[in-house]
Amino acid sequence: MNRKGKQAAKEKASTRQLMNIIDITDYSLVTSHGRLVFFVIKPTNISVLSDASVGARIYALMNVLKGIAEIEMLCLNSRENFEDNKGFLRRRTDAEQNPVIRKLLQQDAANLDRMQVQMATAREFLIVIRLRDEKETDVLPYLSRIEKSLKDQGFTARRANETDIKRLLGVYYEQNVTTEQYEDFDGERWVILGE
Repeated sequence: MNRKGKQAAKEKASTRQLMNIIDITDYSLVTSHGRLVFFVIKPTNISVLSDASVGARIYALMNVLKGIAEIEMLCLNSRENFEDNKGFLRRRTDAEQNPVIRKLLQQDAANLDRMQVQMATAREFLIVIRLRDEKETDVLPYLSRIEKSLKDQGFTARRANETDIKRLLGVYYEQNVTTEQYEDFDGERWVILGE
């Protein structure tokens, strides 16, 4: 296929094809490189823990990691980033001559700082298991053992479902943290059946 033909084929490819996603099941993301299963781990606020407690958390994570060969880790910053807005407000404040407007701009910047601090705990930590040639009958017991291992080491964890996986993809690829329900196909909400 020539270059124009390849480009035309890419333009007609769906988002899922471009992302190499074959299917999203109720517990996994199916790709040509295996099935990905995600475990969502609730983050621990380590800023309030002692050094010994942080060390214990690291040791617990090492125990989980050394027991699972197929494990991968992912951290998503699923919060809004206000750095561009804050930069704009700083530049605008520096250029503003009116003291009243300048004070309002400073208050807006302080409000963005407060919002960002409140949302800082919205980060998500994920353990990713890549399944390749496992028998279907062995998969769920294997995943249950991994979930139990995480919980036994003191982590608050759960296996991600289909809705979680769509949200994770939205955050990872699009930095979309505001959508409440993700469509299976772009524009699906606008399709009227029967017409």
